Amino acid sequence: MSYKVIIIDDEGRTRSMLKKMVSSTNFPLKIVAEADSVQSGIDVINEHNPDIVLLDIQMPDGSGFDLLDRLRHRNFEIIFVTAHQEFAIRAIKFSALDYILKPVEIEELESALENAIDTIQSKSDLSMRYETLLENLKHSNKRVVIRTKGSMYVVDLKDIIHCQSDRNYTYFHLTDGRKIFTSRTMKEYENVLSLPDFIRCHRSHIINFNHIERYERGDGGIIVMKNGSEVPLSRQSKDRFMELLESL
Repeated sequence: MSYKVIIIDDEGRTRSMLKKMVSSTNFPLKIVAEADSVQSGIDVINEHNPDIVLLDIQMPDGSGFDLLDRLRHRNFEIIFVTAHQEFAIRAIKFSALDYILKPVEIEELESALENAIDTIQSKSDLSMRYETLLENLKHSNKRVVIRTKGSMYVVDLKDIIHCQSDRNYTYFHLTDGRKIFTSRTMKEYENVLSLPDFIRCHRSHIINFNHIERYERGDGGIIVMKNGSEVPLSRQSKDRFMELLESL
C-alpha cells in the first residue's frame, strides 16, 4: 500500500525539493498532486483524497490555516512547512501536529513522515487536532492535545495542575482528578507550557501558577498545589519562582 501525498507551497523551488526528498525516502509514498495556493490546494485535496499533505503556512491568497478552515473534510495527516513563526509554531505544538522548518532537512522530513504514517495506522482522530489548532489560533492557545498510546486528549490549559516527568514519560495531573500518561518527554511540553501561567520549577516538574495553594520554605522549598500535591522547588529555580510568585 502506498500513501498518497500532496505538496502545497507557493514556491516552485520548494515544491521540487520536497518532491525529491519524499521520493528518496524508503516509505511507501506516492506524490499525487501539488499546488501553489490555498484555492488550488483545496481543489487537489478534494480531487485526490490524500493521506498526507505537506502544507506551507504563508501563501499569496491566504495561509495554510485558512485552507484547513475552508475544508469540509480533514481526513488526512498534515505536516506544516514553514519559516520560523513563534505564534504559529506554538499553536501547532499545542495541537500535537507536526511541522518542519525551512530550509528543510531530510532527517526532519523523514521523522515527520514516519510520525504521520504511524498516526494514520493508529486510526487517530485527525479532525479533533485540527479543530483544536484552529481554535487556538483564534483564542491564543487555550487547549493542548495530549497523545497517549491509545488515545488523544484535548485538555484546557486551565485544567492542568502540574506535570511530572518519569524519565522519558510525562504525567499530567488535572483538576478533575485524572492523571494522563504520555510517552512524550517533559522537554517537549516545556516549550508549550510556559509563562505566564506555567513554570518548570524542578527538572521533573512543571506547575500551573493558578493552582498553587502555598509555598513552604526550605533549601529549595516545597510548592503545595490545590489538589494536595507537594512539588519540590529546585535551588536553581527558586529565585525565578519567588520573583514570579511575589508579582502575582
